[in-house]
Amino acid sequence: MDLERVQRAGVSLFATKGFAATGIRELGSAAGINSATLYHYVGSKEELLVSIMRACLEELIDSGAAAVRASSEPVLQLAGLVSSHVGLTAVNQLTARVAEYEMRALSEANRPVLQEMRDEYEGLFAQVLERGKRVGVFKTKDLAMARLAIMEMGTGVAHWYRRDGRLELPVVQRFFVDMACKILSVDPAGLDGFDYVHAPKRLPSEPSHIVAAEQRSRE
Repeated sequence: MDLERVQRAGVSLFATKGFAATGIRELGSAAGINSATLYHYVGSKEELLVSIMRACLEELIDSGAAAVRASSEPVLQLAGLVSSHVGLTAVNQLTARVAEYEMRALSEANRPVLQEMRDEYEGLFAQVLERGKRVGVFKTKDLAMARLAIMEMGTGVAHWYRRDGRLELPVVQRFFVDMACKILSVDPAGLDGFDYVHAPKRLPSEPSHIVAAEQRSRE
């Protein structure tokens, strides 16, 4: 037993039932321990949620920043960012949902820190888009709307991507990069030959058996 097992139980329940509707006893049962033992690993249900969200946001920020550092060209930076965003979301579907939708469940003591991390991540996209428009590569009337559209469509992968489906993840990543380029009036053909598709990291909190069960239920 370790914290990661408790996190996987938390992600499974928070993503399917919601944070508010999940009880401590239910968490303990899902992790295979009693409530008293659960408190050995986390001081509260919210502390568990914070640990899950923090780890997810840290990985998004680190991977996104690495994608930006990999090139000085805004188009290639965008491609790397989108590829990383879609990839991480696809292989951490339930964790990504929790990080995206349970910010509202945090108390005032914890929300500002996590919101700052989310803002930092969104800022990576904003900076690349601003740089691209400034040098005349990206053409859009509203950068904020373009950023929102690009990020939201990538986040949506958490709801439909199937690891055993007809599309391999690199194909999905490339498709979303092409879509982002179209939003910004950029010809994606210019990316041919450049290896910007990143192999995403699977987070310890992601419960693979739950993902598989959800996928089977769609068939």
